[in-house]
Amino acid sequence: MIELLPALALFAFVSSATPGPNNLMLMASGANFGFKPTLPHMIGVAFGFTVMVILVGMGIMALFELYPITYDLLRIFSVGYLLYLAFKIAAANKQFDEDNTRAKPFTFWQAVLFQWVNPKAWSMALTALSVYAPSREIEAVFFVAIIFGLINFPTISVWVVTGQKIKLYLKEPKRLSWFNRIMALLLVGSLYPMFM
Repeated sequence: MIELLPALALFAFVSSATPGPNNLMLMASGANFGFKPTLPHMIGVAFGFTVMVILVGMGIMALFELYPITYDLLRIFSVGYLLYLAFKIAAANKQFDEDNTRAKPFTFWQAVLFQWVNPKAWSMALTALSVYAPSREIEAVFFVAIIFGLINFPTISVWVVTGQKIKLYLKEPKRLSWFNRIMALLLVGSLYPMFM
């Protein structure tokens, strides 16, 4: 397994660093709330994805192979949920949401659960396991999950820092509103590979 480490680490880095639902939402959260309030969201993404890789490798992947319709249903649900989130981001106001309570960043558990409806996370997990742990032996699955866990957290933090850095520019409500709309459009755009 050690001989696979450089290739797996590179795959984990590239797939964790490129735009996708997690990273776009983390950047939007960094811009709207700052780094510290977004920390539970970041930790939830890294932890949730690591657990997801383990569970997918230990049996969920086999379920998709046995019953392909389950994967199609998951994709439909994922697209619907991401469209809903895009709408919420586009309509976001830093001060208040629609029921007049203070808007808040994702919690740890919301971020953990989000991995299960994130099409990019599914794609990353299934590809990583197919290429780097095709036998699905416990050691190989955990090896892939641990490498992703170690690389994912520092990589996604760059997106939050980027959001936080542009926060000063977004102090004007109109600019923040446009930023949130652009982030929502990019989130919808991140669904494009699912339809190819």
